Amino acid sequence: MAKLNEKPEELFKASEADFKSLFEHVGCGVYISSKEGKFLTANRALVDMLGYESKAELLAMDITHNLYVNPDDHLRFQEMIERDGRVKDYQVEFKRKDGSPTSVLLTSHVRYDKDRNVLGYEGIVLDQSQRIQMEKELRAFQEDFKMLFENIPTGVFISSKEGKFLNANQALLDMLGYKKQEFLDIDITKDLYVRPEDRAKFREMIERDGHVTDYEVEFKRKDGSTIPILLTAHARYDSQGNVVGYEGLNVDLTQRKLMEKELQEAYDFMNKIIQSSPNAIMATDLKGNIMLWNRAAEETLGYSALEVIGKMNIDKIYPEGMARKVMQMLRSSEYGNVGRLRSYPMVYVRRDGEVVEGTLSAALIYDSKGNEIASVGSFVDLRERLEMERALRRTQEQLLQSEKLAAMGRLTSQIAHELNNPLYGIMNTLELLKTEISLQSKRRKILEMAHSETIRLSEMLRKMLSFSKPDQEERQPVEINSVIDEILLLHEKQFKENDIKITSTFAKGLGLVNASKNQLRQVFLNMIANARDAMPSGGTLTVTTSGNSDEISVEISDTGIGIADENISRIFDSFFTTKDEVKGVGLGLSVCYGFIKDHGGDIKVKSQVGAGTTFTITLPVSANAASVSL
Repeated sequence: MAKLNEKPEELFKASEADFKSLFEHVGCGVYISSKEGKFLTANRALVDMLGYESKAELLAMDITHNLYVNPDDHLRFQEMIERDGRVKDYQVEFKRKDGSPTSVLLTSHVRYDKDRNVLGYEGIVLDQSQRIQMEKELRAFQEDFKMLFENIPTGVFISSKEGKFLNANQALLDMLGYKKQEFLDIDITKDLYVRPEDRAKFREMIERDGHVTDYEVEFKRKDGSTIPILLTAHARYDSQGNVVGYEGLNVDLTQRKLMEKELQEAYDFMNKIIQSSPNAIMATDLKGNIMLWNRAAEETLGYSALEVIGKMNIDKIYPEGMARKVMQMLRSSEYGNVGRLRSYPMVYVRRDGEVVEGTLSAALIYDSKGNEIASVGSFVDLRERLEMERALRRTQEQLLQSEKLAAMGRLTSQIAHELNNPLYGIMNTLELLKTEISLQSKRRKILEMAHSETIRLSEMLRKMLSFSKPDQEERQPVEINSVIDEILLLHEKQFKENDIKITSTFAKGLGLVNASKNQLRQVFLNMIANARDAMPSGGTLTVTTSGNSDEISVEISDTGIGIADENISRIFDSFFTTKDEVKGVGLGLSVCYGFIKDHGGDIKVKSQVGAGTTFTITLPVSANAASVSL
């Protein structure tokens, strides 16, 4: 910089040096050109801007043909500058050395000689390519933002501090059921929030912290219905840092709430299944600490869930060393699939010290990476079942024996009936022939001998029938409800295992039946066993008793496979069966029918294939027996 006390020549030289330094180092392009279209000088910034290697190379270039992308732009420039003496912010496109265009902003003025003739031009050149690119990017960003604002499926809003919406996207309008202008007119506190205190809390948080994240509220839709919303927003400030409004996102939580409800319902349902299971269900972590203990486990093993969950190890329930053995079996492939153990005989020790026998089914539980995290087991208490099976086996053996004896008696009775009819015909014929032949005739003696042998044959048939028919049990007053209830109790466990539900309705005040109790038990055992066999996939067995002063009715209905119409009339015939395998001698219904008929009663049947069968048994009330209630 020149100093004030320097001589004029020195000042001039210093000023010239400062100008040259400024000319060369200024950030924009600076040039001086002739009127004829040649650069007389140019700074380094312009040389670099146009991609030339040296100033000399730039000065040798023809401006009109090699600099302007559009030569008409140069003619227009000359016209304006010579008319006005200057050109300001003239935007044109220059060609770089490699031919690529670059946008520039040109500001120049005319250079005159002493006679005011135009010598040329001088000025500055500002590179606009970066600014244009930034403007282009800014426009693209604004378009992207606008598209995002309008098309994002989440509700987006801008609101004032006073409680008016300034802008909202279509997703928010659709969510709340408004058109845009009517939405911008609503009062946020009064018309949007279900609980105005939620709005007050939102304002308190956002003005204190500058933002609110995942604030769960309920909004009112235009139609008055409510919608759960997850609100995330931040404050908008003016230049002085004062809060002027808010902007953010509203996420519709309806689907999430519905999923949460469904998950909770599924969890509750699963928990009810576990708690309602008739079998003891328990789960432990890998150390044996009990995590799950259902009501059946409480009843079977005598410990309450509060006593064991998180407080007791399964080792105390198993016999010594058995817990470790169970885990070894679960991890082994010798007992089925790895991670599963099915129906393994097991004993547990109840709280009172009693040993409980049954079967254990267990499985390992894995996390998403396949690591073991727990085990779960289901224990079936077999004590009652084993006792029932033994009792049922004895009863079935008795029934089988009775069926065989009854079948023999029925077969003999049928044979005797078939033989007696023609035999009596022969006897009558012989008697008639005797009246036509005199006593002295030889043929009379032959007839008498034949008649005598016929009588002897008839007596043999009578004796054979008497021999094959079992002795009749002495009949006594029997209470029907009691007999049926005992039999249902006997089958209850077995029916549960076959998914068969038992429904019974016993009428009170029924009279007594004079009957053989064992035969009645055989009838009802057979009928109920048939109903069970008719429901291989489970169903419902319904037993109902009713009556009046003259007779008692017992209805036994199942929801099984039913009986075809062509077989209904034959089901009480001896040796007829619809089963794939004949159990016993296959004469159950025939024997039942015989017993009931022998007691003065009757059996009727109604059936529909695929819908089930109903047997109705009627028996006369004993006139000498008092009525009782179950």
